[in-house]
Amino acid sequence: MAHRTSPRTDVTRSAILAQLGANGPASRADLARSLSVSPALVTQLTKDLLADGLIAELEQAPSSGGRPARMLGLVASAGRAIGVKVVADHVAFVEVGIDGRVLRSASEPFDAMSSTYLTELVDRIRHFLDGGGGAPLLGVGVGVPGSVDQPGSGVVDAPALDWSKVELGDALRRALGLPVIVENNVNALAVAERLFGLGRSHDHFLVVTIGTGIGAGIVVDGAVLRAANGGAGEIGHIPVAEGPRCHCGNDGCLEALIGEAALVARARAEGLISEAAGIDALRAAADSGDERASRVFGDAGAVLGRTLAGVVHTIAPAFIVVLGEGTDAWRHWSYGFEPAFRSHLLRHLRGIPVEVETWQDESWAQGAAALVLATPFDADAAGDQARLIRARLVEQAGRS
Repeated sequence: MAHRTSPRTDVTRSAILAQLGANGPASRADLARSLSVSPALVTQLTKDLLADGLIAELEQAPSSGGRPARMLGLVASAGRAIGVKVVADHVAFVEVGIDGRVLRSASEPFDAMSSTYLTELVDRIRHFLDGGGGAPLLGVGVGVPGSVDQPGSGVVDAPALDWSKVELGDALRRALGLPVIVENNVNALAVAERLFGLGRSHDHFLVVTIGTGIGAGIVVDGAVLRAANGGAGEIGHIPVAEGPRCHCGNDGCLEALIGEAALVARARAEGLISEAAGIDALRAAADSGDERASRVFGDAGAVLGRTLAGVVHTIAPAFIVVLGEGTDAWRHWSYGFEPAFRSHLLRHLRGIPVEVETWQDESWAQGAAALVLATPFDADAAGDQARLIRARLVEQAGRS
């Protein structure tokens, strides 16, 4: 029952499930309009989804004279997935249904640099798994702030976590006894944006995250661009100027200049916040009208704007989505970002939309869970893990 298709159609299958889950039963024509794809593609993909037992034909829609349209609805019992976001000091979790809807979420403290980090991570995932139930669990998606060689194997290089060649995927699979997909967390966020966000109706866009680090997820032809060794999108390590040492070991990286640590260090050096205070205090000062605090964010925005202009010239996205914990202060970033970004673009590109989305920590974990939902439609997408997830879907369909 493996469907050999392009990444774009694999994502569209998941988008159909998300659309039905978010908005209820719909006709094939309604789905084609909502997702901006051809009726022929929807007909073919829904045929596959019906065969897999993920959707079902319901009652006919009312007709105004023509042939009544058959409504399609989700088989909610088809499965669920767990998403995990790993950062240096905590782990965020979500459980989602087959439509990507968040059923529950949690966050736990975590020390990625402890000598027992892997045991601690397994324990925290198991604790979250124990609280779930209902539909069969298809697998676990894990997003990490670093490069992943291939999602199916899950070998991680993450300088921000002090991890080098960590075989995270194999370790979690052995410990949990479940399929596990590991991916760069910004790439996972881009998948979620493609399935559930503004990217539903676009095949080419850029997701940029600002906050502790600076990253990007690049969507081309409806699929996330990973490139060699999964390293595409590391814009935080573009060498921008002579400057401070980055945690990656190089000097003058974008992240070293405008990441959270850099902004806090500047604010402390200028006496804007105390030595014990952090980014929240700097944002509060800017919000209260402190022009010097606002300038810290505005200068960071200008550097980001100039750098993203170069990225836009390279990959030509249709629009940009800005996400991350740093967006809480975006009104201060934007003073520097907008003029620098627009003025450094070629004239015909200066109208490119930049959308800033409200930040929620669980969005990262939802992206990781989306990896599980999208993977089984192409058995080659993540090797054995895709086949295992698909087998769970097919097994459940056979019981329906």
